[in-house]
Amino acid sequence: MEKQAERTAEKRVVEKTSRTGLQSVSNIILVGVLLAVGAVLKLYLSAYFTGMKPNFVISMYCLAILLIRVNLKEAAIIGALAGAVCQFFPGTPYINFVSEIVGALAMVMLLKVPMRVGRFDLSTVVCVFLSTLASGFSFVAVMYGMFYAGADIRPTPLALFLGIIFGTAFLNAIITQVLYLPLKRTLGK
Repeated sequence: MEKQAERTAEKRVVEKTSRTGLQSVSNIILVGVLLAVGAVLKLYLSAYFTGMKPNFVISMYCLAILLIRVNLKEAAIIGALAGAVCQFFPGTPYINFVSEIVGALAMVMLLKVPMRVGRFDLSTVVCVFLSTLASGFSFVAVMYGMFYAGADIRPTPLALFLGIIFGTAFLNAIITQVLYLPLKRTLGK
């Protein structure tokens, strides 16, 4: 009788294993939903911005990488999916495959760098800003490479592209920062 009483008095502990990356179905669905949201926002809300426009697809894959903490291989997959989504929008075809993979890989590598200043963690803003720059500069590099190789494309002047890239990086960093904390709390990540 005493042994039975001891067994029932033991504290039960439920271990919750947290899966990061694309190892769980819920994380894969989250990536898909965020990329779809990015595509819809890019399609409909970009018309309301004059001058600098955020790239909602980049914001959303950066947000997905922030939330589920993927490895380099998984980041390349997310970048390729984002590049595929970008094929539905006007622009230079196929270049987004390269630029979005570079941007996603940059995001993962930048997240490994500590960016805490006192109480403030600047990693979200800095990583998204620099990842957008990486994506934008790789886009320009591939486009100009194709142009000089003889492809039938008309590149935008580089000075104009620099303004677009930096403006987009700034807007993406703000959008992602605003969405990150509420989504992180909501999803329990």
